[in-house]
Amino acid sequence: MKSGFVGIIGRPNVGKSTLLNNILGEKIAITTDKPQTTRNTIRGIYTRTDGDGEPNLQIVFIDTPGIHKAHNKLGSAMVNSAINTFKEVDAILFLVDGSPEKGPGDKYILDMLKDLDTPKIIVINKIDEMDPAEFKETYDFYSESGIFDAVHGVYALKGTNVDKLMESIEKFVEDGPMFFPEDMITDHPERFIVSEIIREKLLLYLEEEVPHGVAVEIENYKEGDELTEIGAVIYCEKKSHKGIIIGKQGKKLKGVGKAARLEIEALLGTKVFLELWVKVKENWRDSEIAISNFGLNETGE
Repeated sequence: MKSGFVGIIGRPNVGKSTLLNNILGEKIAITTDKPQTTRNTIRGIYTRTDGDGEPNLQIVFIDTPGIHKAHNKLGSAMVNSAINTFKEVDAILFLVDGSPEKGPGDKYILDMLKDLDTPKIIVINKIDEMDPAEFKETYDFYSESGIFDAVHGVYALKGTNVDKLMESIEKFVEDGPMFFPEDMITDHPERFIVSEIIREKLLLYLEEEVPHGVAVEIENYKEGDELTEIGAVIYCEKKSHKGIIIGKQGKKLKGVGKAARLEIEALLGTKVFLELWVKVKENWRDSEIAISNFGLNETGE
């Protein structure tokens, strides 16, 4: 039995959560085309069994918020959460999605990785969007940097080359115990995943109107055999944002609620009664108390 912990890091919106979901074969991390979608450190548990159905490999993946220049206390908490991941893993996956010139933030991360003894794998994502010359240039740059133990190109959304990446990761984990039950894919409670599903639908429905000044708090969560009742509060930073979230005659909020409810029902395997409320909490992203209350200050310390 081999087991270990692997951190997934990179700039915002390079596909970290998409890769994690693909590895697990199930969605536990929300994905949108908006940067900084992931706020919390999310742990995904991959367990492989042999031909007799006995577990022989367990890897706990830690999906971190995108490393970026922080502009508020929420941003600082997110970056600290990602950086602290370096201290607690057996290997690090560093995701990029193009040539080094495409993401100047990559140099900042490279500088942090240089002096780390932890095994490091560079993962070039979205190879479907790169022509062969760009991919070769990117591959050669990271391969010749002397920082990484392996270089892989993948298309996380479709799963291209993810199997080869997993073979490479396995080389860096050692004999060890099962940390989690075989059928467990995340250590986050279901109500956390539910709140993230609601937030994902908000990001998708709101487009650029209300970017990341929203937070979701589950106030009521009552499970039943056939029906789960959920009440959630959506917090925004401005009164004008509240109107945008609700929409004309409440249509936008109803759309968010319906989309979230359908996905939550698939997750829980029951019918769901979902109630959503919208409240204003001005400048909550610069309030340490609010960030803590929303569970967004995980620093790994």
